[in-house]
Amino acid sequence: MGYILRSRARDWIRTSTPLPAPPPQSGLSTNFNTRALKAGKDNFFSVKFYLRLRKLIYNSSEIILVQSFVKHKPAVVLHRNNYIGQNFIRMLSVCEQQEHGFDKLILEDKGHCRVELVPGCGAMLHALKVYKGAAYHNLVDSYTDKHNFSEAAETAGFKGLKLSPFPCRIKNARYDFEGRKYHLQSFTNGGDAMHGILYNKPFVVADSVAGNEKASVTLAYDYTGSDTGYPFPYRCEVVYTLEKGNRLSIATTILNTGDQTLPVADGWHPYFTLGEKVDDLHLQFCSDQMLEFDKLVPTGKILHNDRFLHGAAIGNMELDNSFLLNLEAAQPMCTLRSKQWELALHPDASYPYLQIYIPPHRNSIAIENLSAPPDAFNNKMSLTVLKPGTEAVFTTTLVAKSR
Repeated sequence: MGYILRSRARDWIRTSTPLPAPPPQSGLSTNFNTRALKAGKDNFFSVKFYLRLRKLIYNSSEIILVQSFVKHKPAVVLHRNNYIGQNFIRMLSVCEQQEHGFDKLILEDKGHCRVELVPGCGAMLHALKVYKGAAYHNLVDSYTDKHNFSEAAETAGFKGLKLSPFPCRIKNARYDFEGRKYHLQSFTNGGDAMHGILYNKPFVVADSVAGNEKASVTLAYDYTGSDTGYPFPYRCEVVYTLEKGNRLSIATTILNTGDQTLPVADGWHPYFTLGEKVDDLHLQFCSDQMLEFDKLVPTGKILHNDRFLHGAAIGNMELDNSFLLNLEAAQPMCTLRSKQWELALHPDASYPYLQIYIPPHRNSIAIENLSAPPDAFNNKMSLTVLKPGTEAVFTTTLVAKSR
């Protein structure tokens, strides 16, 4: 015999015995309804759970918390040794929100950090909000609303979008692979194909979990090979994980679901805004090697450039360049600072390139982790090649803090 307790906040807990009434300072409703569940078919996991659990109260028995958009899947198991007397565990959460035409998923460490995602718009990172001075401050530049995204996803800069199966550009939208010629039909700028195929595709929620250490969601899109210039089916999964300490990890898995070998490169395209003009920000990253460009396409030559190796003010410098990171250096690989904020990027070895772009308005800066540089389908630099049934994983982590 077990019990499910429901509060007015639609929070659900199952215990082997009834829970005591919450203390007044908990903020939980004291108006609980309790019903016993029979063993067998009428059991805990037969219930449809969409949970918004913020706080747990102490109980001597084991507590199982389920928080998921996927039915019947437990997110985390908590035991009584997580509790001391009437103290509370700080829980992270996942919830849905509709705002400005966007259907959002919210990962939140309440009172510390809040991440807003838009799965249906290219697995977009729409906001990264850090709590300071009794308010949240957004450190990510994005689209104002769904209409703005629909009308200007490309011209406004592919803000916060998944760049797959290639980042940056493919010269003349054409490339050769395994003896065949291909012509991409996706968005072009100056004749070059730009930022892949999935940046505006509707990803779906494949999984969602939360607990007392982290909250994460898995967003997925199954590409069928619809672009004749890239006829290679694959599955793209993006896992966003928020951990305590304002730590956001983004892991992308590319699985070749077709019957032929495919080329792939991966990128992430966030724009950061720290409350000041980019000119006033301080930038540091672990590289003194910059790729020489000809019309934003690598020539194959590496140039020495150590301006930001030890950190420097950006000033009025214009940037739209790729740098080869020294992955043997100590993390973080890149740090962006203002007077009030600091952002640190910790890519793993799957992202050896860093693309820095400052748009003309200079209110934000794009810092892009890339698995390969621009035009990788042609120059083959760090290009990933996947045989049928194989996969590759690309991971980076962002840590935000106030100064």
